[in-house]
Amino acid sequence: MSILKCMSACSNKTIKIIKNYSHDIYFKRTLLLPPLKQGEGKCINFGRLLSSTTASTEKGEDSFLKWLLLLIPATTFGLGTWQVKRRKWKMHLIDELRSLTSAEPIAMPSDPLDLNHLEYRRVKVRGRYDHSQELYILPRSRVDPEKEAREAGQLSSSGESGANVITPFYCTDLGIKILVNRGYVPRTRMKPETRMKGQVDDEVELVGVVRLTEIRKPFVPQNNLEYNRWHYRDLEAMSRVTGTEPIFIDADLASTIPGGPIGGQTRVTLRNEHMQYIITWYGLCAATSYMWYAKFIRRMV
Repeated sequence: MSILKCMSACSNKTIKIIKNYSHDIYFKRTLLLPPLKQGEGKCINFGRLLSSTTASTEKGEDSFLKWLLLLIPATTFGLGTWQVKRRKWKMHLIDELRSLTSAEPIAMPSDPLDLNHLEYRRVKVRGRYDHSQELYILPRSRVDPEKEAREAGQLSSSGESGANVITPFYCTDLGIKILVNRGYVPRTRMKPETRMKGQVDDEVELVGVVRLTEIRKPFVPQNNLEYNRWHYRDLEAMSRVTGTEPIFIDADLASTIPGGPIGGQTRVTLRNEHMQYIITWYGLCAATSYMWYAKFIRRMV
């Protein structure tokens, strides 16, 4: 008997819940739907209404995604175009540097301040070397202009490692002492006694390229003044050690003394990787444009 009472109570409760739920659905329907005209006996399909709303929402999201993804090919196209302009600017700068290093030499001014706007200009000086105060910038590889042009844009270059020999030079016509990068020597000939033939004491005339001081780049070691190992061109420290003016020139190839360092060690080929970037960005633009077309345009046809 108790079981029947329990079942009856559950049934009554279930019927009550269903009535309340039906009333709630009816109440919501009367709020959301326009009233039916008298005499119309149409049946509302709530499943179709729900699917229509869902489809409309998905269509809106799909449209937003469509235009959002279009930013990828548009951005890569812009980056590729920017690299085209950068490459044009870099090529123009390289041409300017080459024209400066091949122009007729001028008389070198004695005031270091006058040289601030003359970097890469060729100057002519006359005087004597002071071989007792040589400095060594290392590691360095020999500069070959033709090889530099072939390897422009590469991360590294092959060749024997050595050093550039920096020697104080007393200018007899100006009455000042400057620093001259005589050129490249392999490591086996860094010591002056291994190249005595090139250690001339006579007065010489040479042509050099004006260079300014360098700022140490990341990962480049600090200069070691104690062991005379220099890794970048610090004119203030070099001039202080040697007692010279903070004036520095690279002797050209024609100024090479037989048996001595090989001149012409001015690097005028700038790093130029813009063509690789152009290919990369335009390639990504083409690939993402095709993917966008296949996803949103061809599917609609």
